[in-house]
Amino acid sequence: MGRPAPGARRLVAVTGTGASRAGRPGGRPVHTGPVRLTEFWANMNKQFGAAYADSLARDHVISGLGGATVERALGRGDDLKQVWRAVCDEFNVPARDR
Repeated sequence: MGRPAPGARRLVAVTGTGASRAGRPGGRPVHTGPVRLTEFWANMNKQFGAAYADSLARDHVISGLGGATVERALGRGDDLKQVWRAVCDEFNVPARDR
């Protein structure tokens, strides 16, 4: 299985032991609490562009996530709001976009 097409949305399926990235049939959003994952990725894509958001999530280690990437933090089940705040702090996202 190859990488998703540029701009393709990725969803995280929440399990009892954390989360793993997986597409969902029917495109239904996965709800992990107060913030939907689709909203998180919409914010990432809006702020950084789809291609860079994907690269950032996969490759950039963020100190506010304990030295993890966004992908790793989501995989271990970190709170989406905390992950978004760590991204915003790391990249000095203006308050109006947080």
